Amino acid sequence: MISEQLIRTAKSLMDGHKGLLAMDESFGTCNKRFAALGIPQTVEMRRKYRELLVTTPQLNEGISGAILFDETIRQQTADGTPFIKVLTDAGIIPGIKVDLGAKQLAGFPEEKVTEGLDGLRSRLVEYSEMGARFAKWRAVITIGDRIPSEGCIEANAHSLARYAAMCQEVGLVPIVEPEVLMNGGHSLLRCMTVTSRLLQVVFEQLYKQRVSLEGILLKPNMILPGLEAMFNDPVAVVAEATVKCLLDVVPDTVAGIAFLSGGQPAELASARLNAMNRDYGSDLPWNLSFSFGRALQQPALEIWDGKDLNIVAAQQALLHRVKCNSLASAGLI
Repeated sequence: MISEQLIRTAKSLMDGHKGLLAMDESFGTCNKRFAALGIPQTVEMRRKYRELLVTTPQLNEGISGAILFDETIRQQTADGTPFIKVLTDAGIIPGIKVDLGAKQLAGFPEEKVTEGLDGLRSRLVEYSEMGARFAKWRAVITIGDRIPSEGCIEANAHSLARYAAMCQEVGLVPIVEPEVLMNGGHSLLRCMTVTSRLLQVVFEQLYKQRVSLEGILLKPNMILPGLEAMFNDPVAVVAEATVKCLLDVVPDTVAGIAFLSGGQPAELASARLNAMNRDYGSDLPWNLSFSFGRALQQPALEIWDGKDLNIVAAQQALLHRVKCNSLASAGLI
């Protein structure tokens, strides 16, 4: 049996039309984004940027939780206040990314599996003692001519389920993130077929590993055509396909659904989320919210540009995107 506190945490992360700020970029990902803007790729610049994010005034009006990276959860503001305390004091629940990234899947040359189960239990205990109350694990699935294979889907689903079971064991809410990547020229229908199968296997594995669905959040991709597809489906079509996929596969008992942005343009991600809640929200068994990284951060990062004099303007840009997505979570844009 999982604790009532864990269930309350899961519900709190989805309350009030709020969402999650995904600021859990790895060293490589964060440095790549800095490099594209000519920002020095140093520990101190990463710390400064993350301080900008966590100290944004009124952030808690649209953000219920923040997903941190191992480096970030150990960092402090310039005055020595731990980031995790800044978030907690603001009423934002701190969480932590715990997977170690997608690696080549042996025997499947075009596919990957997320690693990090070895030593995970002790890492989860440490993060819990530091103040984290939820965790995240991302599995990535690529669509191609002959992929994804059942072997890849099953390997990633099993890892997600084992991770989720260990999280609940130590009192952390697991965010289960099975992502079908937007890379490629596949159609929306192909994305829907693959996503449906992936989610089906994920929930089969969660059941087998005795994970309580009342104490998890699902972080799926929206149903979208590939980035190189010839046709970009309208917002209403994406909303309808995504909701249909979820209703067909996701059990009613899941605590909530917070979409990943997956590289979508910020405004378009908001519009698609808004359409789902506006047109279908009253008929759904779970709240549909957001757990966005780039779709929240990118405007702020570009404005900041590594310069202290731009901090306030960057924070205002972040807050604007947060408010837009909070409204989208209520279908009110």
